[in-house]
This record gives sequence, structure tokens and C-alpha cells, in this order.
Amino acid sequence: MRKAWIFLKQLWALTVPYFKSTGGRWALAFFAFLVGLSFVIVEVNVRLSYWNNRFFTALQEKNQDAFWAEILVFAQLAAVFITIAVLRYVLQQVFEIRWRTWLTNHFVERWTTAEAYYKLQITDGRTDNPDQRISEDLRLFVERTLGLAISFITNAATLASFAVVLWGLSAPIETFTLAGTEFTIPGLLFWAALVYSAFITWVSHLVGRKLVGLNFNRERREADFRFDLVRMRENAEAIALYGGAEVERGRLQSRFGQVRQNFMAIINRQKFLVGVQAAFDQAVVLVPYLIIWPVYFIGNVPFGHMTQTAGAFGRVQDAFSWFANIYSTLAEWVATVQRLTGFIAALEEAERKACAATRGTAPGSDWSVDVDVRLPNDTLLLSTDFTLKAGENVLFTGVSGSGKSTLFRVLAGIWPFADGRIAVPVSAEVKGRLFLPQKPYVPVGSLRAAVAYPAPESDVSDDVLRLALIDVGLPALADRLDDEGHWQNRLSGGELQRLAIARALVQKPAWLFLDEATSAMDEDMERRLYQILKDRLPDTTLVSIGHRSSLKAFHDREVRLSPAALAAE
Repeated sequence: MRKAWIFLKQLWALTVPYFKSTGGRWALAFFAFLVGLSFVIVEVNVRLSYWNNRFFTALQEKNQDAFWAEILVFAQLAAVFITIAVLRYVLQQVFEIRWRTWLTNHFVERWTTAEAYYKLQITDGRTDNPDQRISEDLRLFVERTLGLAISFITNAATLASFAVVLWGLSAPIETFTLAGTEFTIPGLLFWAALVYSAFITWVSHLVGRKLVGLNFNRERREADFRFDLVRMRENAEAIALYGGAEVERGRLQSRFGQVRQNFMAIINRQKFLVGVQAAFDQAVVLVPYLIIWPVYFIGNVPFGHMTQTAGAFGRVQDAFSWFANIYSTLAEWVATVQRLTGFIAALEEAERKACAATRGTAPGSDWSVDVDVRLPNDTLLLSTDFTLKAGENVLFTGVSGSGKSTLFRVLAGIWPFADGRIAVPVSAEVKGRLFLPQKPYVPVGSLRAAVAYPAPESDVSDDVLRLALIDVGLPALADRLDDEGHWQNRLSGGELQRLAIARALVQKPAWLFLDEATSAMDEDMERRLYQILKDRLPDTTLVSIGHRSSLKAFHDREVRLSPAALAAE
């Protein structure tokens, strides 16, 4: 019971925000209209049930006039049914895409706010494949939630409507004699359908309850396998140079082996569920006939009454067995809800993990930094105290692992594991700051968007972009701004770093932080680019991380960092 309550709270947290959002009243009205269409379909089915009685009675009595009259009635009912069914399908798909659009935008916004996408990567080992949760799990959630809601309401209406029909049809057999004693059970066929369905549901739950965990793991393992395929594609050149195809093949086969193992576990569990449901589905065809046959053969009811009874019994039994009939879908749906609520919990935790260092705006033009930088496991990495003065270019050096790049992450405000004090100058807030990592990121799309990034491409003129590309030694790209492609893979490491320098020339930030941003270039190109930065951006303060002694010529001061472990010695 407690698990069911927890699940309902999770479902509420995922569902209600959409209906409380802007346009939520429209969504409720739309949903109510879909429910109304479902009620119309149920009403048509009830009318078809009575039509069935009249039609087969006309056949039994060989009444041609009644036969052709019922054919006309059937055509009218069928036309209404088909029209409503098509209309409901179209509107349900529209509702699904609108709901999914809102949820996707909502999750993407939360994932990309306060660098949650980055913090999840470095702090959370439980939330696998957030991309898959946003793309696939949200689609499944909307599709299953809406489908199950409409299905449940339709079945409830079907149960209420056909229970009345079946109760009335039970009149001829509700009084019977057993062992010389006369018994009367009003609505006998209704109670028989209820008992039969309850037994099916109980057995289905016993057989299929483990499917929830198996479906949860299926989504996870499928996503892991897909992630490794994408990762191999994105790092194809490095893998080829290493000659690592055999290792990667083994990794992919191992990943898929986990997919296959879980899939086989689902099959082994599902086969029992399918077998149980198939057996009961076959048996239910005969149950109403076995109950009503005594009164039929003595002539107390017409053939049409018997066929209507069988149809109504099947409808009521199906409605009562709704839970059992869709157990597999429910298991998949529950697993999807759990994955999404787990993702929300991880996002909330990431949002709370702001940098512990007190961060404020300084009235002057200098950065004032006094921080202790830690690893995610709370190990002290670096303890440092320094000032960055506007106009004074600074070079940070130190042995590998001394925390230089992590310090830049602290200055950028994205590393949550630091405490102390950081005063950011107004110039960095107003005129901006730009951080260039050692491995640049280039979005898929036009070259224009790649050079302008992270600014919108419409904010930068083509002349400025071309000049920046020429300045950094990429003149061959200057006339290809409209070319689309995966530039991250098409350009070499050095070309990617030069493209990143071009971004700095375009953005003209007050502070430019370069984390070994020229390490893939030869020293001549590195010197040329630093000189261009100083010439083109005279008002920009350069703060660099580097190991080459040649960089000292472009900086006014060197700060050498030591890891906390070495400093303690």
C-alpha cells in the first residue's frame, strides 16, 4: 500500500504541473472532450448490444422486414462509431504532442539551468543517460499516461453501462434449484463476471509483478548501449589511431549482452503472463453460454437474448479485467514514471549544489579570490589566495593535477565543491567573461553558428566572422559560413582551438580565460594567436593556463599552483 501511495505522489508531481501551467484550462477542456468522445463510443456499443439481440432474434424468427431494418440501424451506428473513433484518435495525438512539448521544454529548461547538466555528470552516479530520459521516457510517459487514462475511464463507463444490461439479462436465470433448494441471486451473470475477472487479475499480478523492475532495467541498458555506440562514433579517429576496434567491439558486445540478458528475463516472465491471459481469454468465450444454456434449451429465452448475454458478459468481464489485460503496459509505465521522478530528484539535488564559496560583485575592477577547492569526495585539492587585476595578464602554471582547470571552473561558477570567497569585478559582469577549455565544443549546424557560439548567429555580422577566421589562420573557412556539418569531427584539434580563439575575437570579452586553449598548436601558431589577441582585444585581460615557457612573454605575472597534498608536505 505504501508503494502505491508513493507511486501516486510521483505520478501527481509529473502530471499536475502541465494542467496548472499557462493553457492548463485549455488542456483540461481538451481532455474532457476526449473523455466525452469515449462516452459516445460506449453508448454506441450499448446500442449495438441491443441491436445484436434484435438482429439474431429476427434471424431466428426468419423475419425479413426486421432483418433489413436492423441492417439499416447497424449502418447508422457503424458510421457514428467510425467517425467518433477517428476523431478521438486525431485529437488524442494532438493532445499527446502538446503535452510532450510542454514537458520536454520544462525538463530541458531545468536540465540546462544552473549548469545542472554539468553537475549531474560530476556528482550523480545514479542518474544514467539524462538524454534518454528527456527524449524517450517523456514520450513513453505522455503516451502511456494519456492512453491509460482514456482506457480506464472508457472501461469504467463500459462497466457501468453493460453492468446494467447484464443485470437485466440475468433475470431468466437468477432463480435456480440446487440440491433440492431454490436460490435467487439477482444479477447472477454480473457477479459471475466479477468473480471471474478478480481471479484473472489476482493470477496476473502474481505472475507479472516482477516486470516493473525488468522494464526499468531495460530502458537503462538500452540507453547505455546506445550511448556507447554514439561515443564510438564521436571518437572514431582516436579509436582507429589506437587500434582499439577490438576492445570497443568487445565493449559493445558486452553492453548488448546485458540488453539481451534483460530482454530474455522479460520474455521468461512475460510468457507466463501471456499464457495465463490467453487461457482465460479463451475460456471466457464459453462461460456465459455455460451459465445460460439450461434456460435456452427449454425455450425460455430467444437466441438473440443469448447472444446479447454473451456479448454483455464479455464487455463486463473485459472491463473488470482491465488491470490484468494491460499488466505489461502498466509495468512499463510504472518503470517510466520511476525513471522520470528519479531524474527530477537528481535535478533538484544538482540545483541545490551551488558553489559553497561566497560569490559577490566587487565595486572595483579586480577579481579577489580566497578559496579551498575540493574534489567530489570532499578531498582538498587546492587552497589558494590571489588577486586578478584588470589589464594584468596572468599565467597559471603547475604540475599536472594541481587543480588549475578546476580552479577555472570555480571562477566560472560551475564547480560546486569549493568554499571561501570570490569577488567578481563589475567589468566581468557587464562586459562579460569567456572561458575557452582545452577541448572546444562546436555545435552541429552552420559554420556561422559555430563561430558565433555562444552568441546567437544573428547578432554577429558575416564580415566580423570572416575577419576572425582569417585572423586565426582559417581563411579557407571564411567563405563557408553557410556550410552545415559536424564541425567537431571535421576539424583537427588545432583547427578547433583556432576556431575557439576566433570566438573570442568576435565576443570581445573583458576577461578571457584560456585553459590550455592553444595546446594543440605549434609554438609559432600559438605566439601568433596570442599576439593577435593582444592586438585585437587591447581592453581584454588574459588569464591563461599553460605549460609552455613561451607563454610567459604574453603575460605580466605567473602564478604557480601546488596541489594541497604537496603543499601539506
